[in-house]
Amino acid sequence: MSGKPNAIYARWLSLKDKPGGKRLFSFLLGRMVPYSGSISPRVEELEPGRCVVTMHDRGKLRNHLNSIHAVALMNLGELSSGLAIITAIPPDARGILAGLSIEYLKKGRGTLKAVCQCPVPATSERREYEVVAEISDRDGEAVARIKARWLVGPNN
Repeated sequence: MSGKPNAIYARWLSLKDKPGGKRLFSFLLGRMVPYSGSISPRVEELEPGRCVVTMHDRGKLRNHLNSIHAVALMNLGELSSGLAIITAIPPDARGILAGLSIEYLKKGRGTLKAVCQCPVPATSERREYEVVAEISDRDGEAVARIKARWLVGPNN
C-alpha cells in the first residue's frame, strides 16, 4: 500500500504495540461497527491484505446445539475479510461487501480464530475481489470457510 494509511489502519498502527492496545482497538472497532462488535472480536494482527481476529466462546453466542451460532461465525469471517481488504485498498478507493457465503465444516466451540489473506489492490479501479477467511478452533481444526466478494472502486 502506498501513501498514507486509511483511518482504521492508522488507528491500529498507533495502538497495537501499546499495553492493552489491541483490546482498545477492538473495542473502538466494535463501537464503530456495532453489529460486528456484538461478537466481541479481538483483532490480533492487521496489515494490508492480512487480518487475524479471535472470538471467545460465550453463552450469548451459543445455539441450541451448544456450539457457536452460525451467524456469529459468519460475522467473524466477514469482519476479518473486511479488515484485510479495507486496510489494503488505495486511499482514493472504497470497498463494499457485494456477496457473502459460508461453508460450515464442524461445530465451533472454544476460542475461534479467523485468518484472512487477500490480494492488495494496486488501484482504485472498479473491480470485485473474492476474499476467503478460514475459521479454526484452538486445536487448529477448520470450523468454517467464508467467501466474501468485495467490490473495490473509486471513493466518490
